[in-house]
Amino acid sequence: MALLLFEQIMSLFLILLLGFIIVKTGHLKSTDSKVLTVLSVYVILPVVIIKSFQIDLTPDIRDGFLLATAAAIAIMFVLLGLTELCAKIWPMNVVEKGSLIYSNCANLIIPLVIAVLGEEWVVFSSAFLCVQLVFTWTHGKSMIGGDTGFAWKKILTNINMIAIFVGLVMMLCRIRLPHLVITTMDSVSALLGPLAMLTIGMLLGGMDLKAVFTNKRIYVITLLRLVVFPLILLVLLKIFPLETLVKDGKTILYISFLAAITPSAAAVTQLSQLYDKDAEYSSAINVVTTVFCVLTMPLLTELYMHF
Repeated sequence: MALLLFEQIMSLFLILLLGFIIVKTGHLKSTDSKVLTVLSVYVILPVVIIKSFQIDLTPDIRDGFLLATAAAIAIMFVLLGLTELCAKIWPMNVVEKGSLIYSNCANLIIPLVIAVLGEEWVVFSSAFLCVQLVFTWTHGKSMIGGDTGFAWKKILTNINMIAIFVGLVMMLCRIRLPHLVITTMDSVSALLGPLAMLTIGMLLGGMDLKAVFTNKRIYVITLLRLVVFPLILLVLLKIFPLETLVKDGKTILYISFLAAITPSAAAVTQLSQLYDKDAEYSSAINVVTTVFCVLTMPLLTELYMHF
């Protein structure tokens, strides 16, 4: 599985390079990537989420979804605790903290789960996405923006949260979409990974690469985000025998683990832009962690499967 994951990530990484080349050759500007972001967030990802719930609600899926949700909540609290502990030892700003806590669990994980495990497993990745959305617009907003209020409107009106709600209702009510619609959704879903990586590549093309890759602080954040924190999570997942609670528990927890070890979240950059907290630095962290995840995610997968 680690080899297959590596091949899929490398395939996406090559698409990232295409985005980089398009900008560097002057065919497009880095800012043009905003169009792709809008398409990914407001069109493609909601389609993928709704499509993932077009399955029969069996007792196994119900129990698995509950396990994935519980695991996601536990992982988020562990990441919060680890980040605060590290911040006491090595002072960090709010952008660095947010980059450690929140992962790119939508744009990268969903296409990887589809490619490596199959579409029937995407529903479990939606559990992590739902939990992180709540944390992002409560804790994340408060931390980065300095606003102690919770953005419940942002949570409830988030297009991906709406998609999860719609998908759940359709699954619970056993509503099945016509074959033609499903086929169309399949075609749209296939665009998620490539567009996300094109966007990152285009952003990278507009950055000062020397400034990005010579910033030592970014490498510390990358090491914590992609290696140290995932190893701690791996040990905790193996210490507590949660995988024995439900059928296919090991695979379901692997999806939650995979969602937690991805590069830093694009949502951190969005919040940084909103509150003027050095969005360019946040984007740089996102890009560097994306580059190095090509190596770390397959290796961590191998450890998970054999530890």
